[in-house]
Amino acid sequence: METRGIMGGLYKVTEWITRIAVSNLLWLMCSIPFFFVLLTKYLLWVNMPNQPETLTIYLMIILAPVTLFPATSALFAVTRKWVMGEADVSVFRTFFKGYKENYKQSLVGGIFYTLLFVIVIVDYKVYMNQLSAQLIGMVMLVFLLILIISMFNFFSMVTHYHMGVIQILKNSMLLTLVRPLRILSTVICVGALIAATAKFPFLILFGLGSLSAYIAFFNFYATFTKMQQMAEKQRLADEAKADGDLDNMINEESKKD
Repeated sequence: METRGIMGGLYKVTEWITRIAVSNLLWLMCSIPFFFVLLTKYLLWVNMPNQPETLTIYLMIILAPVTLFPATSALFAVTRKWVMGEADVSVFRTFFKGYKENYKQSLVGGIFYTLLFVIVIVDYKVYMNQLSAQLIGMVMLVFLLILIISMFNFFSMVTHYHMGVIQILKNSMLLTLVRPLRILSTVICVGALIAATAKFPFLILFGLGSLSAYIAFFNFYATFTKMQQMAEKQRLADEAKADGDLDNMINEESKKD
């Protein structure tokens, strides 16, 4: 029997909090090696700011494609169901099914993005330290933003399409350039979540990843739906035009007869 009124509302709120928290904890659990090294790097930076941290950086570069990217794809598989109206699916089953099905594509995409992030960040630091080349450094910063946005598209496409990883990478970049404003709102919202997490650290455990993935896929799906509608509208217009041309041609032939 469906619960209504205040108790029904409280039940739904509690249910959603549980879904968000459980999926977020699964994401963290499957990314433990990466986040452990990240935490180690942070503690080293706080306690010994002048000490080199090359080993932790290398470990993060290695671990990100192997752990963080597959876990994030699995998290997007869960939030995809929520956005598409399937809120009652099992979080555990959907997460680990998405993890298994998308692991290979996430690994390859993770290697691609990790290498690009390293190149862009290194170039940014090099150029920003040279007064005469700081403009190039700013260009690298813009490119870094584009990479972040396209990475959100990548995770959304991995869970939403049956495509090869190369095609997904190409389309994620293309969608970023074609529809930048809608996707940019994802970065703004996620940035706001990160700022909130800095003030309320418990969100790291119970909401940061899940809420970010939900926002990212929500904006991606809205963009995808809009583009589908435009394509359908264009198809109908082309068919109407073709029918009109055919009618005109028939009329012309009739006149000749």
